[in-house]
Amino acid sequence: MPKLNLDTIPQSNATGYPAPFDAAVAGRWFRRLAPPGGLSAMGVSHVVLKPGGWSSQRHWHESEDEFVVILSGEAVLVEDSGETLMRAGDCAAFPMGVPDGHHLQNRGAGDCVFMAIGAGDRQGKGSYSDIDMMFDDTGYYHKDGTPFPTQRLR
Repeated sequence: MPKLNLDTIPQSNATGYPAPFDAAVAGRWFRRLAPPGGLSAMGVSHVVLKPGGWSSQRHWHESEDEFVVILSGEAVLVEDSGETLMRAGDCAAFPMGVPDGHHLQNRGAGDCVFMAIGAGDRQGKGSYSDIDMMFDDTGYYHKDGTPFPTQRLR
């Protein structure tokens, strides 16, 4: 059956980010929708950002396109070029290989709900714009290549 019942898909706020970078995403709750939907060539997540929550650290991917659609509430999209308020119905696209770190921050009083879609090499490399961290398919590293002692979640 193509229709997915969100109530039957576990919600998590797990992260592989090492401390202290994990604290900012503690208010991010997500459901991975691609696996129960039988999708293997793209990732799809239903995400709830609690007030004060961030979607991620500000990052970009070398080989994965990303697309987000705000379903309800509002969040601030933070990029190299500045900040943009995103509300229900707003969309944002992040092409692979463009080194413009991005993330969403919920600075409001209510939940922000959005869909995050990714396609391409979802195990690929990327970097975080504001912190000394990058990632690849095996984990997180300092920009000098020294590994962090945590595992990357996918």
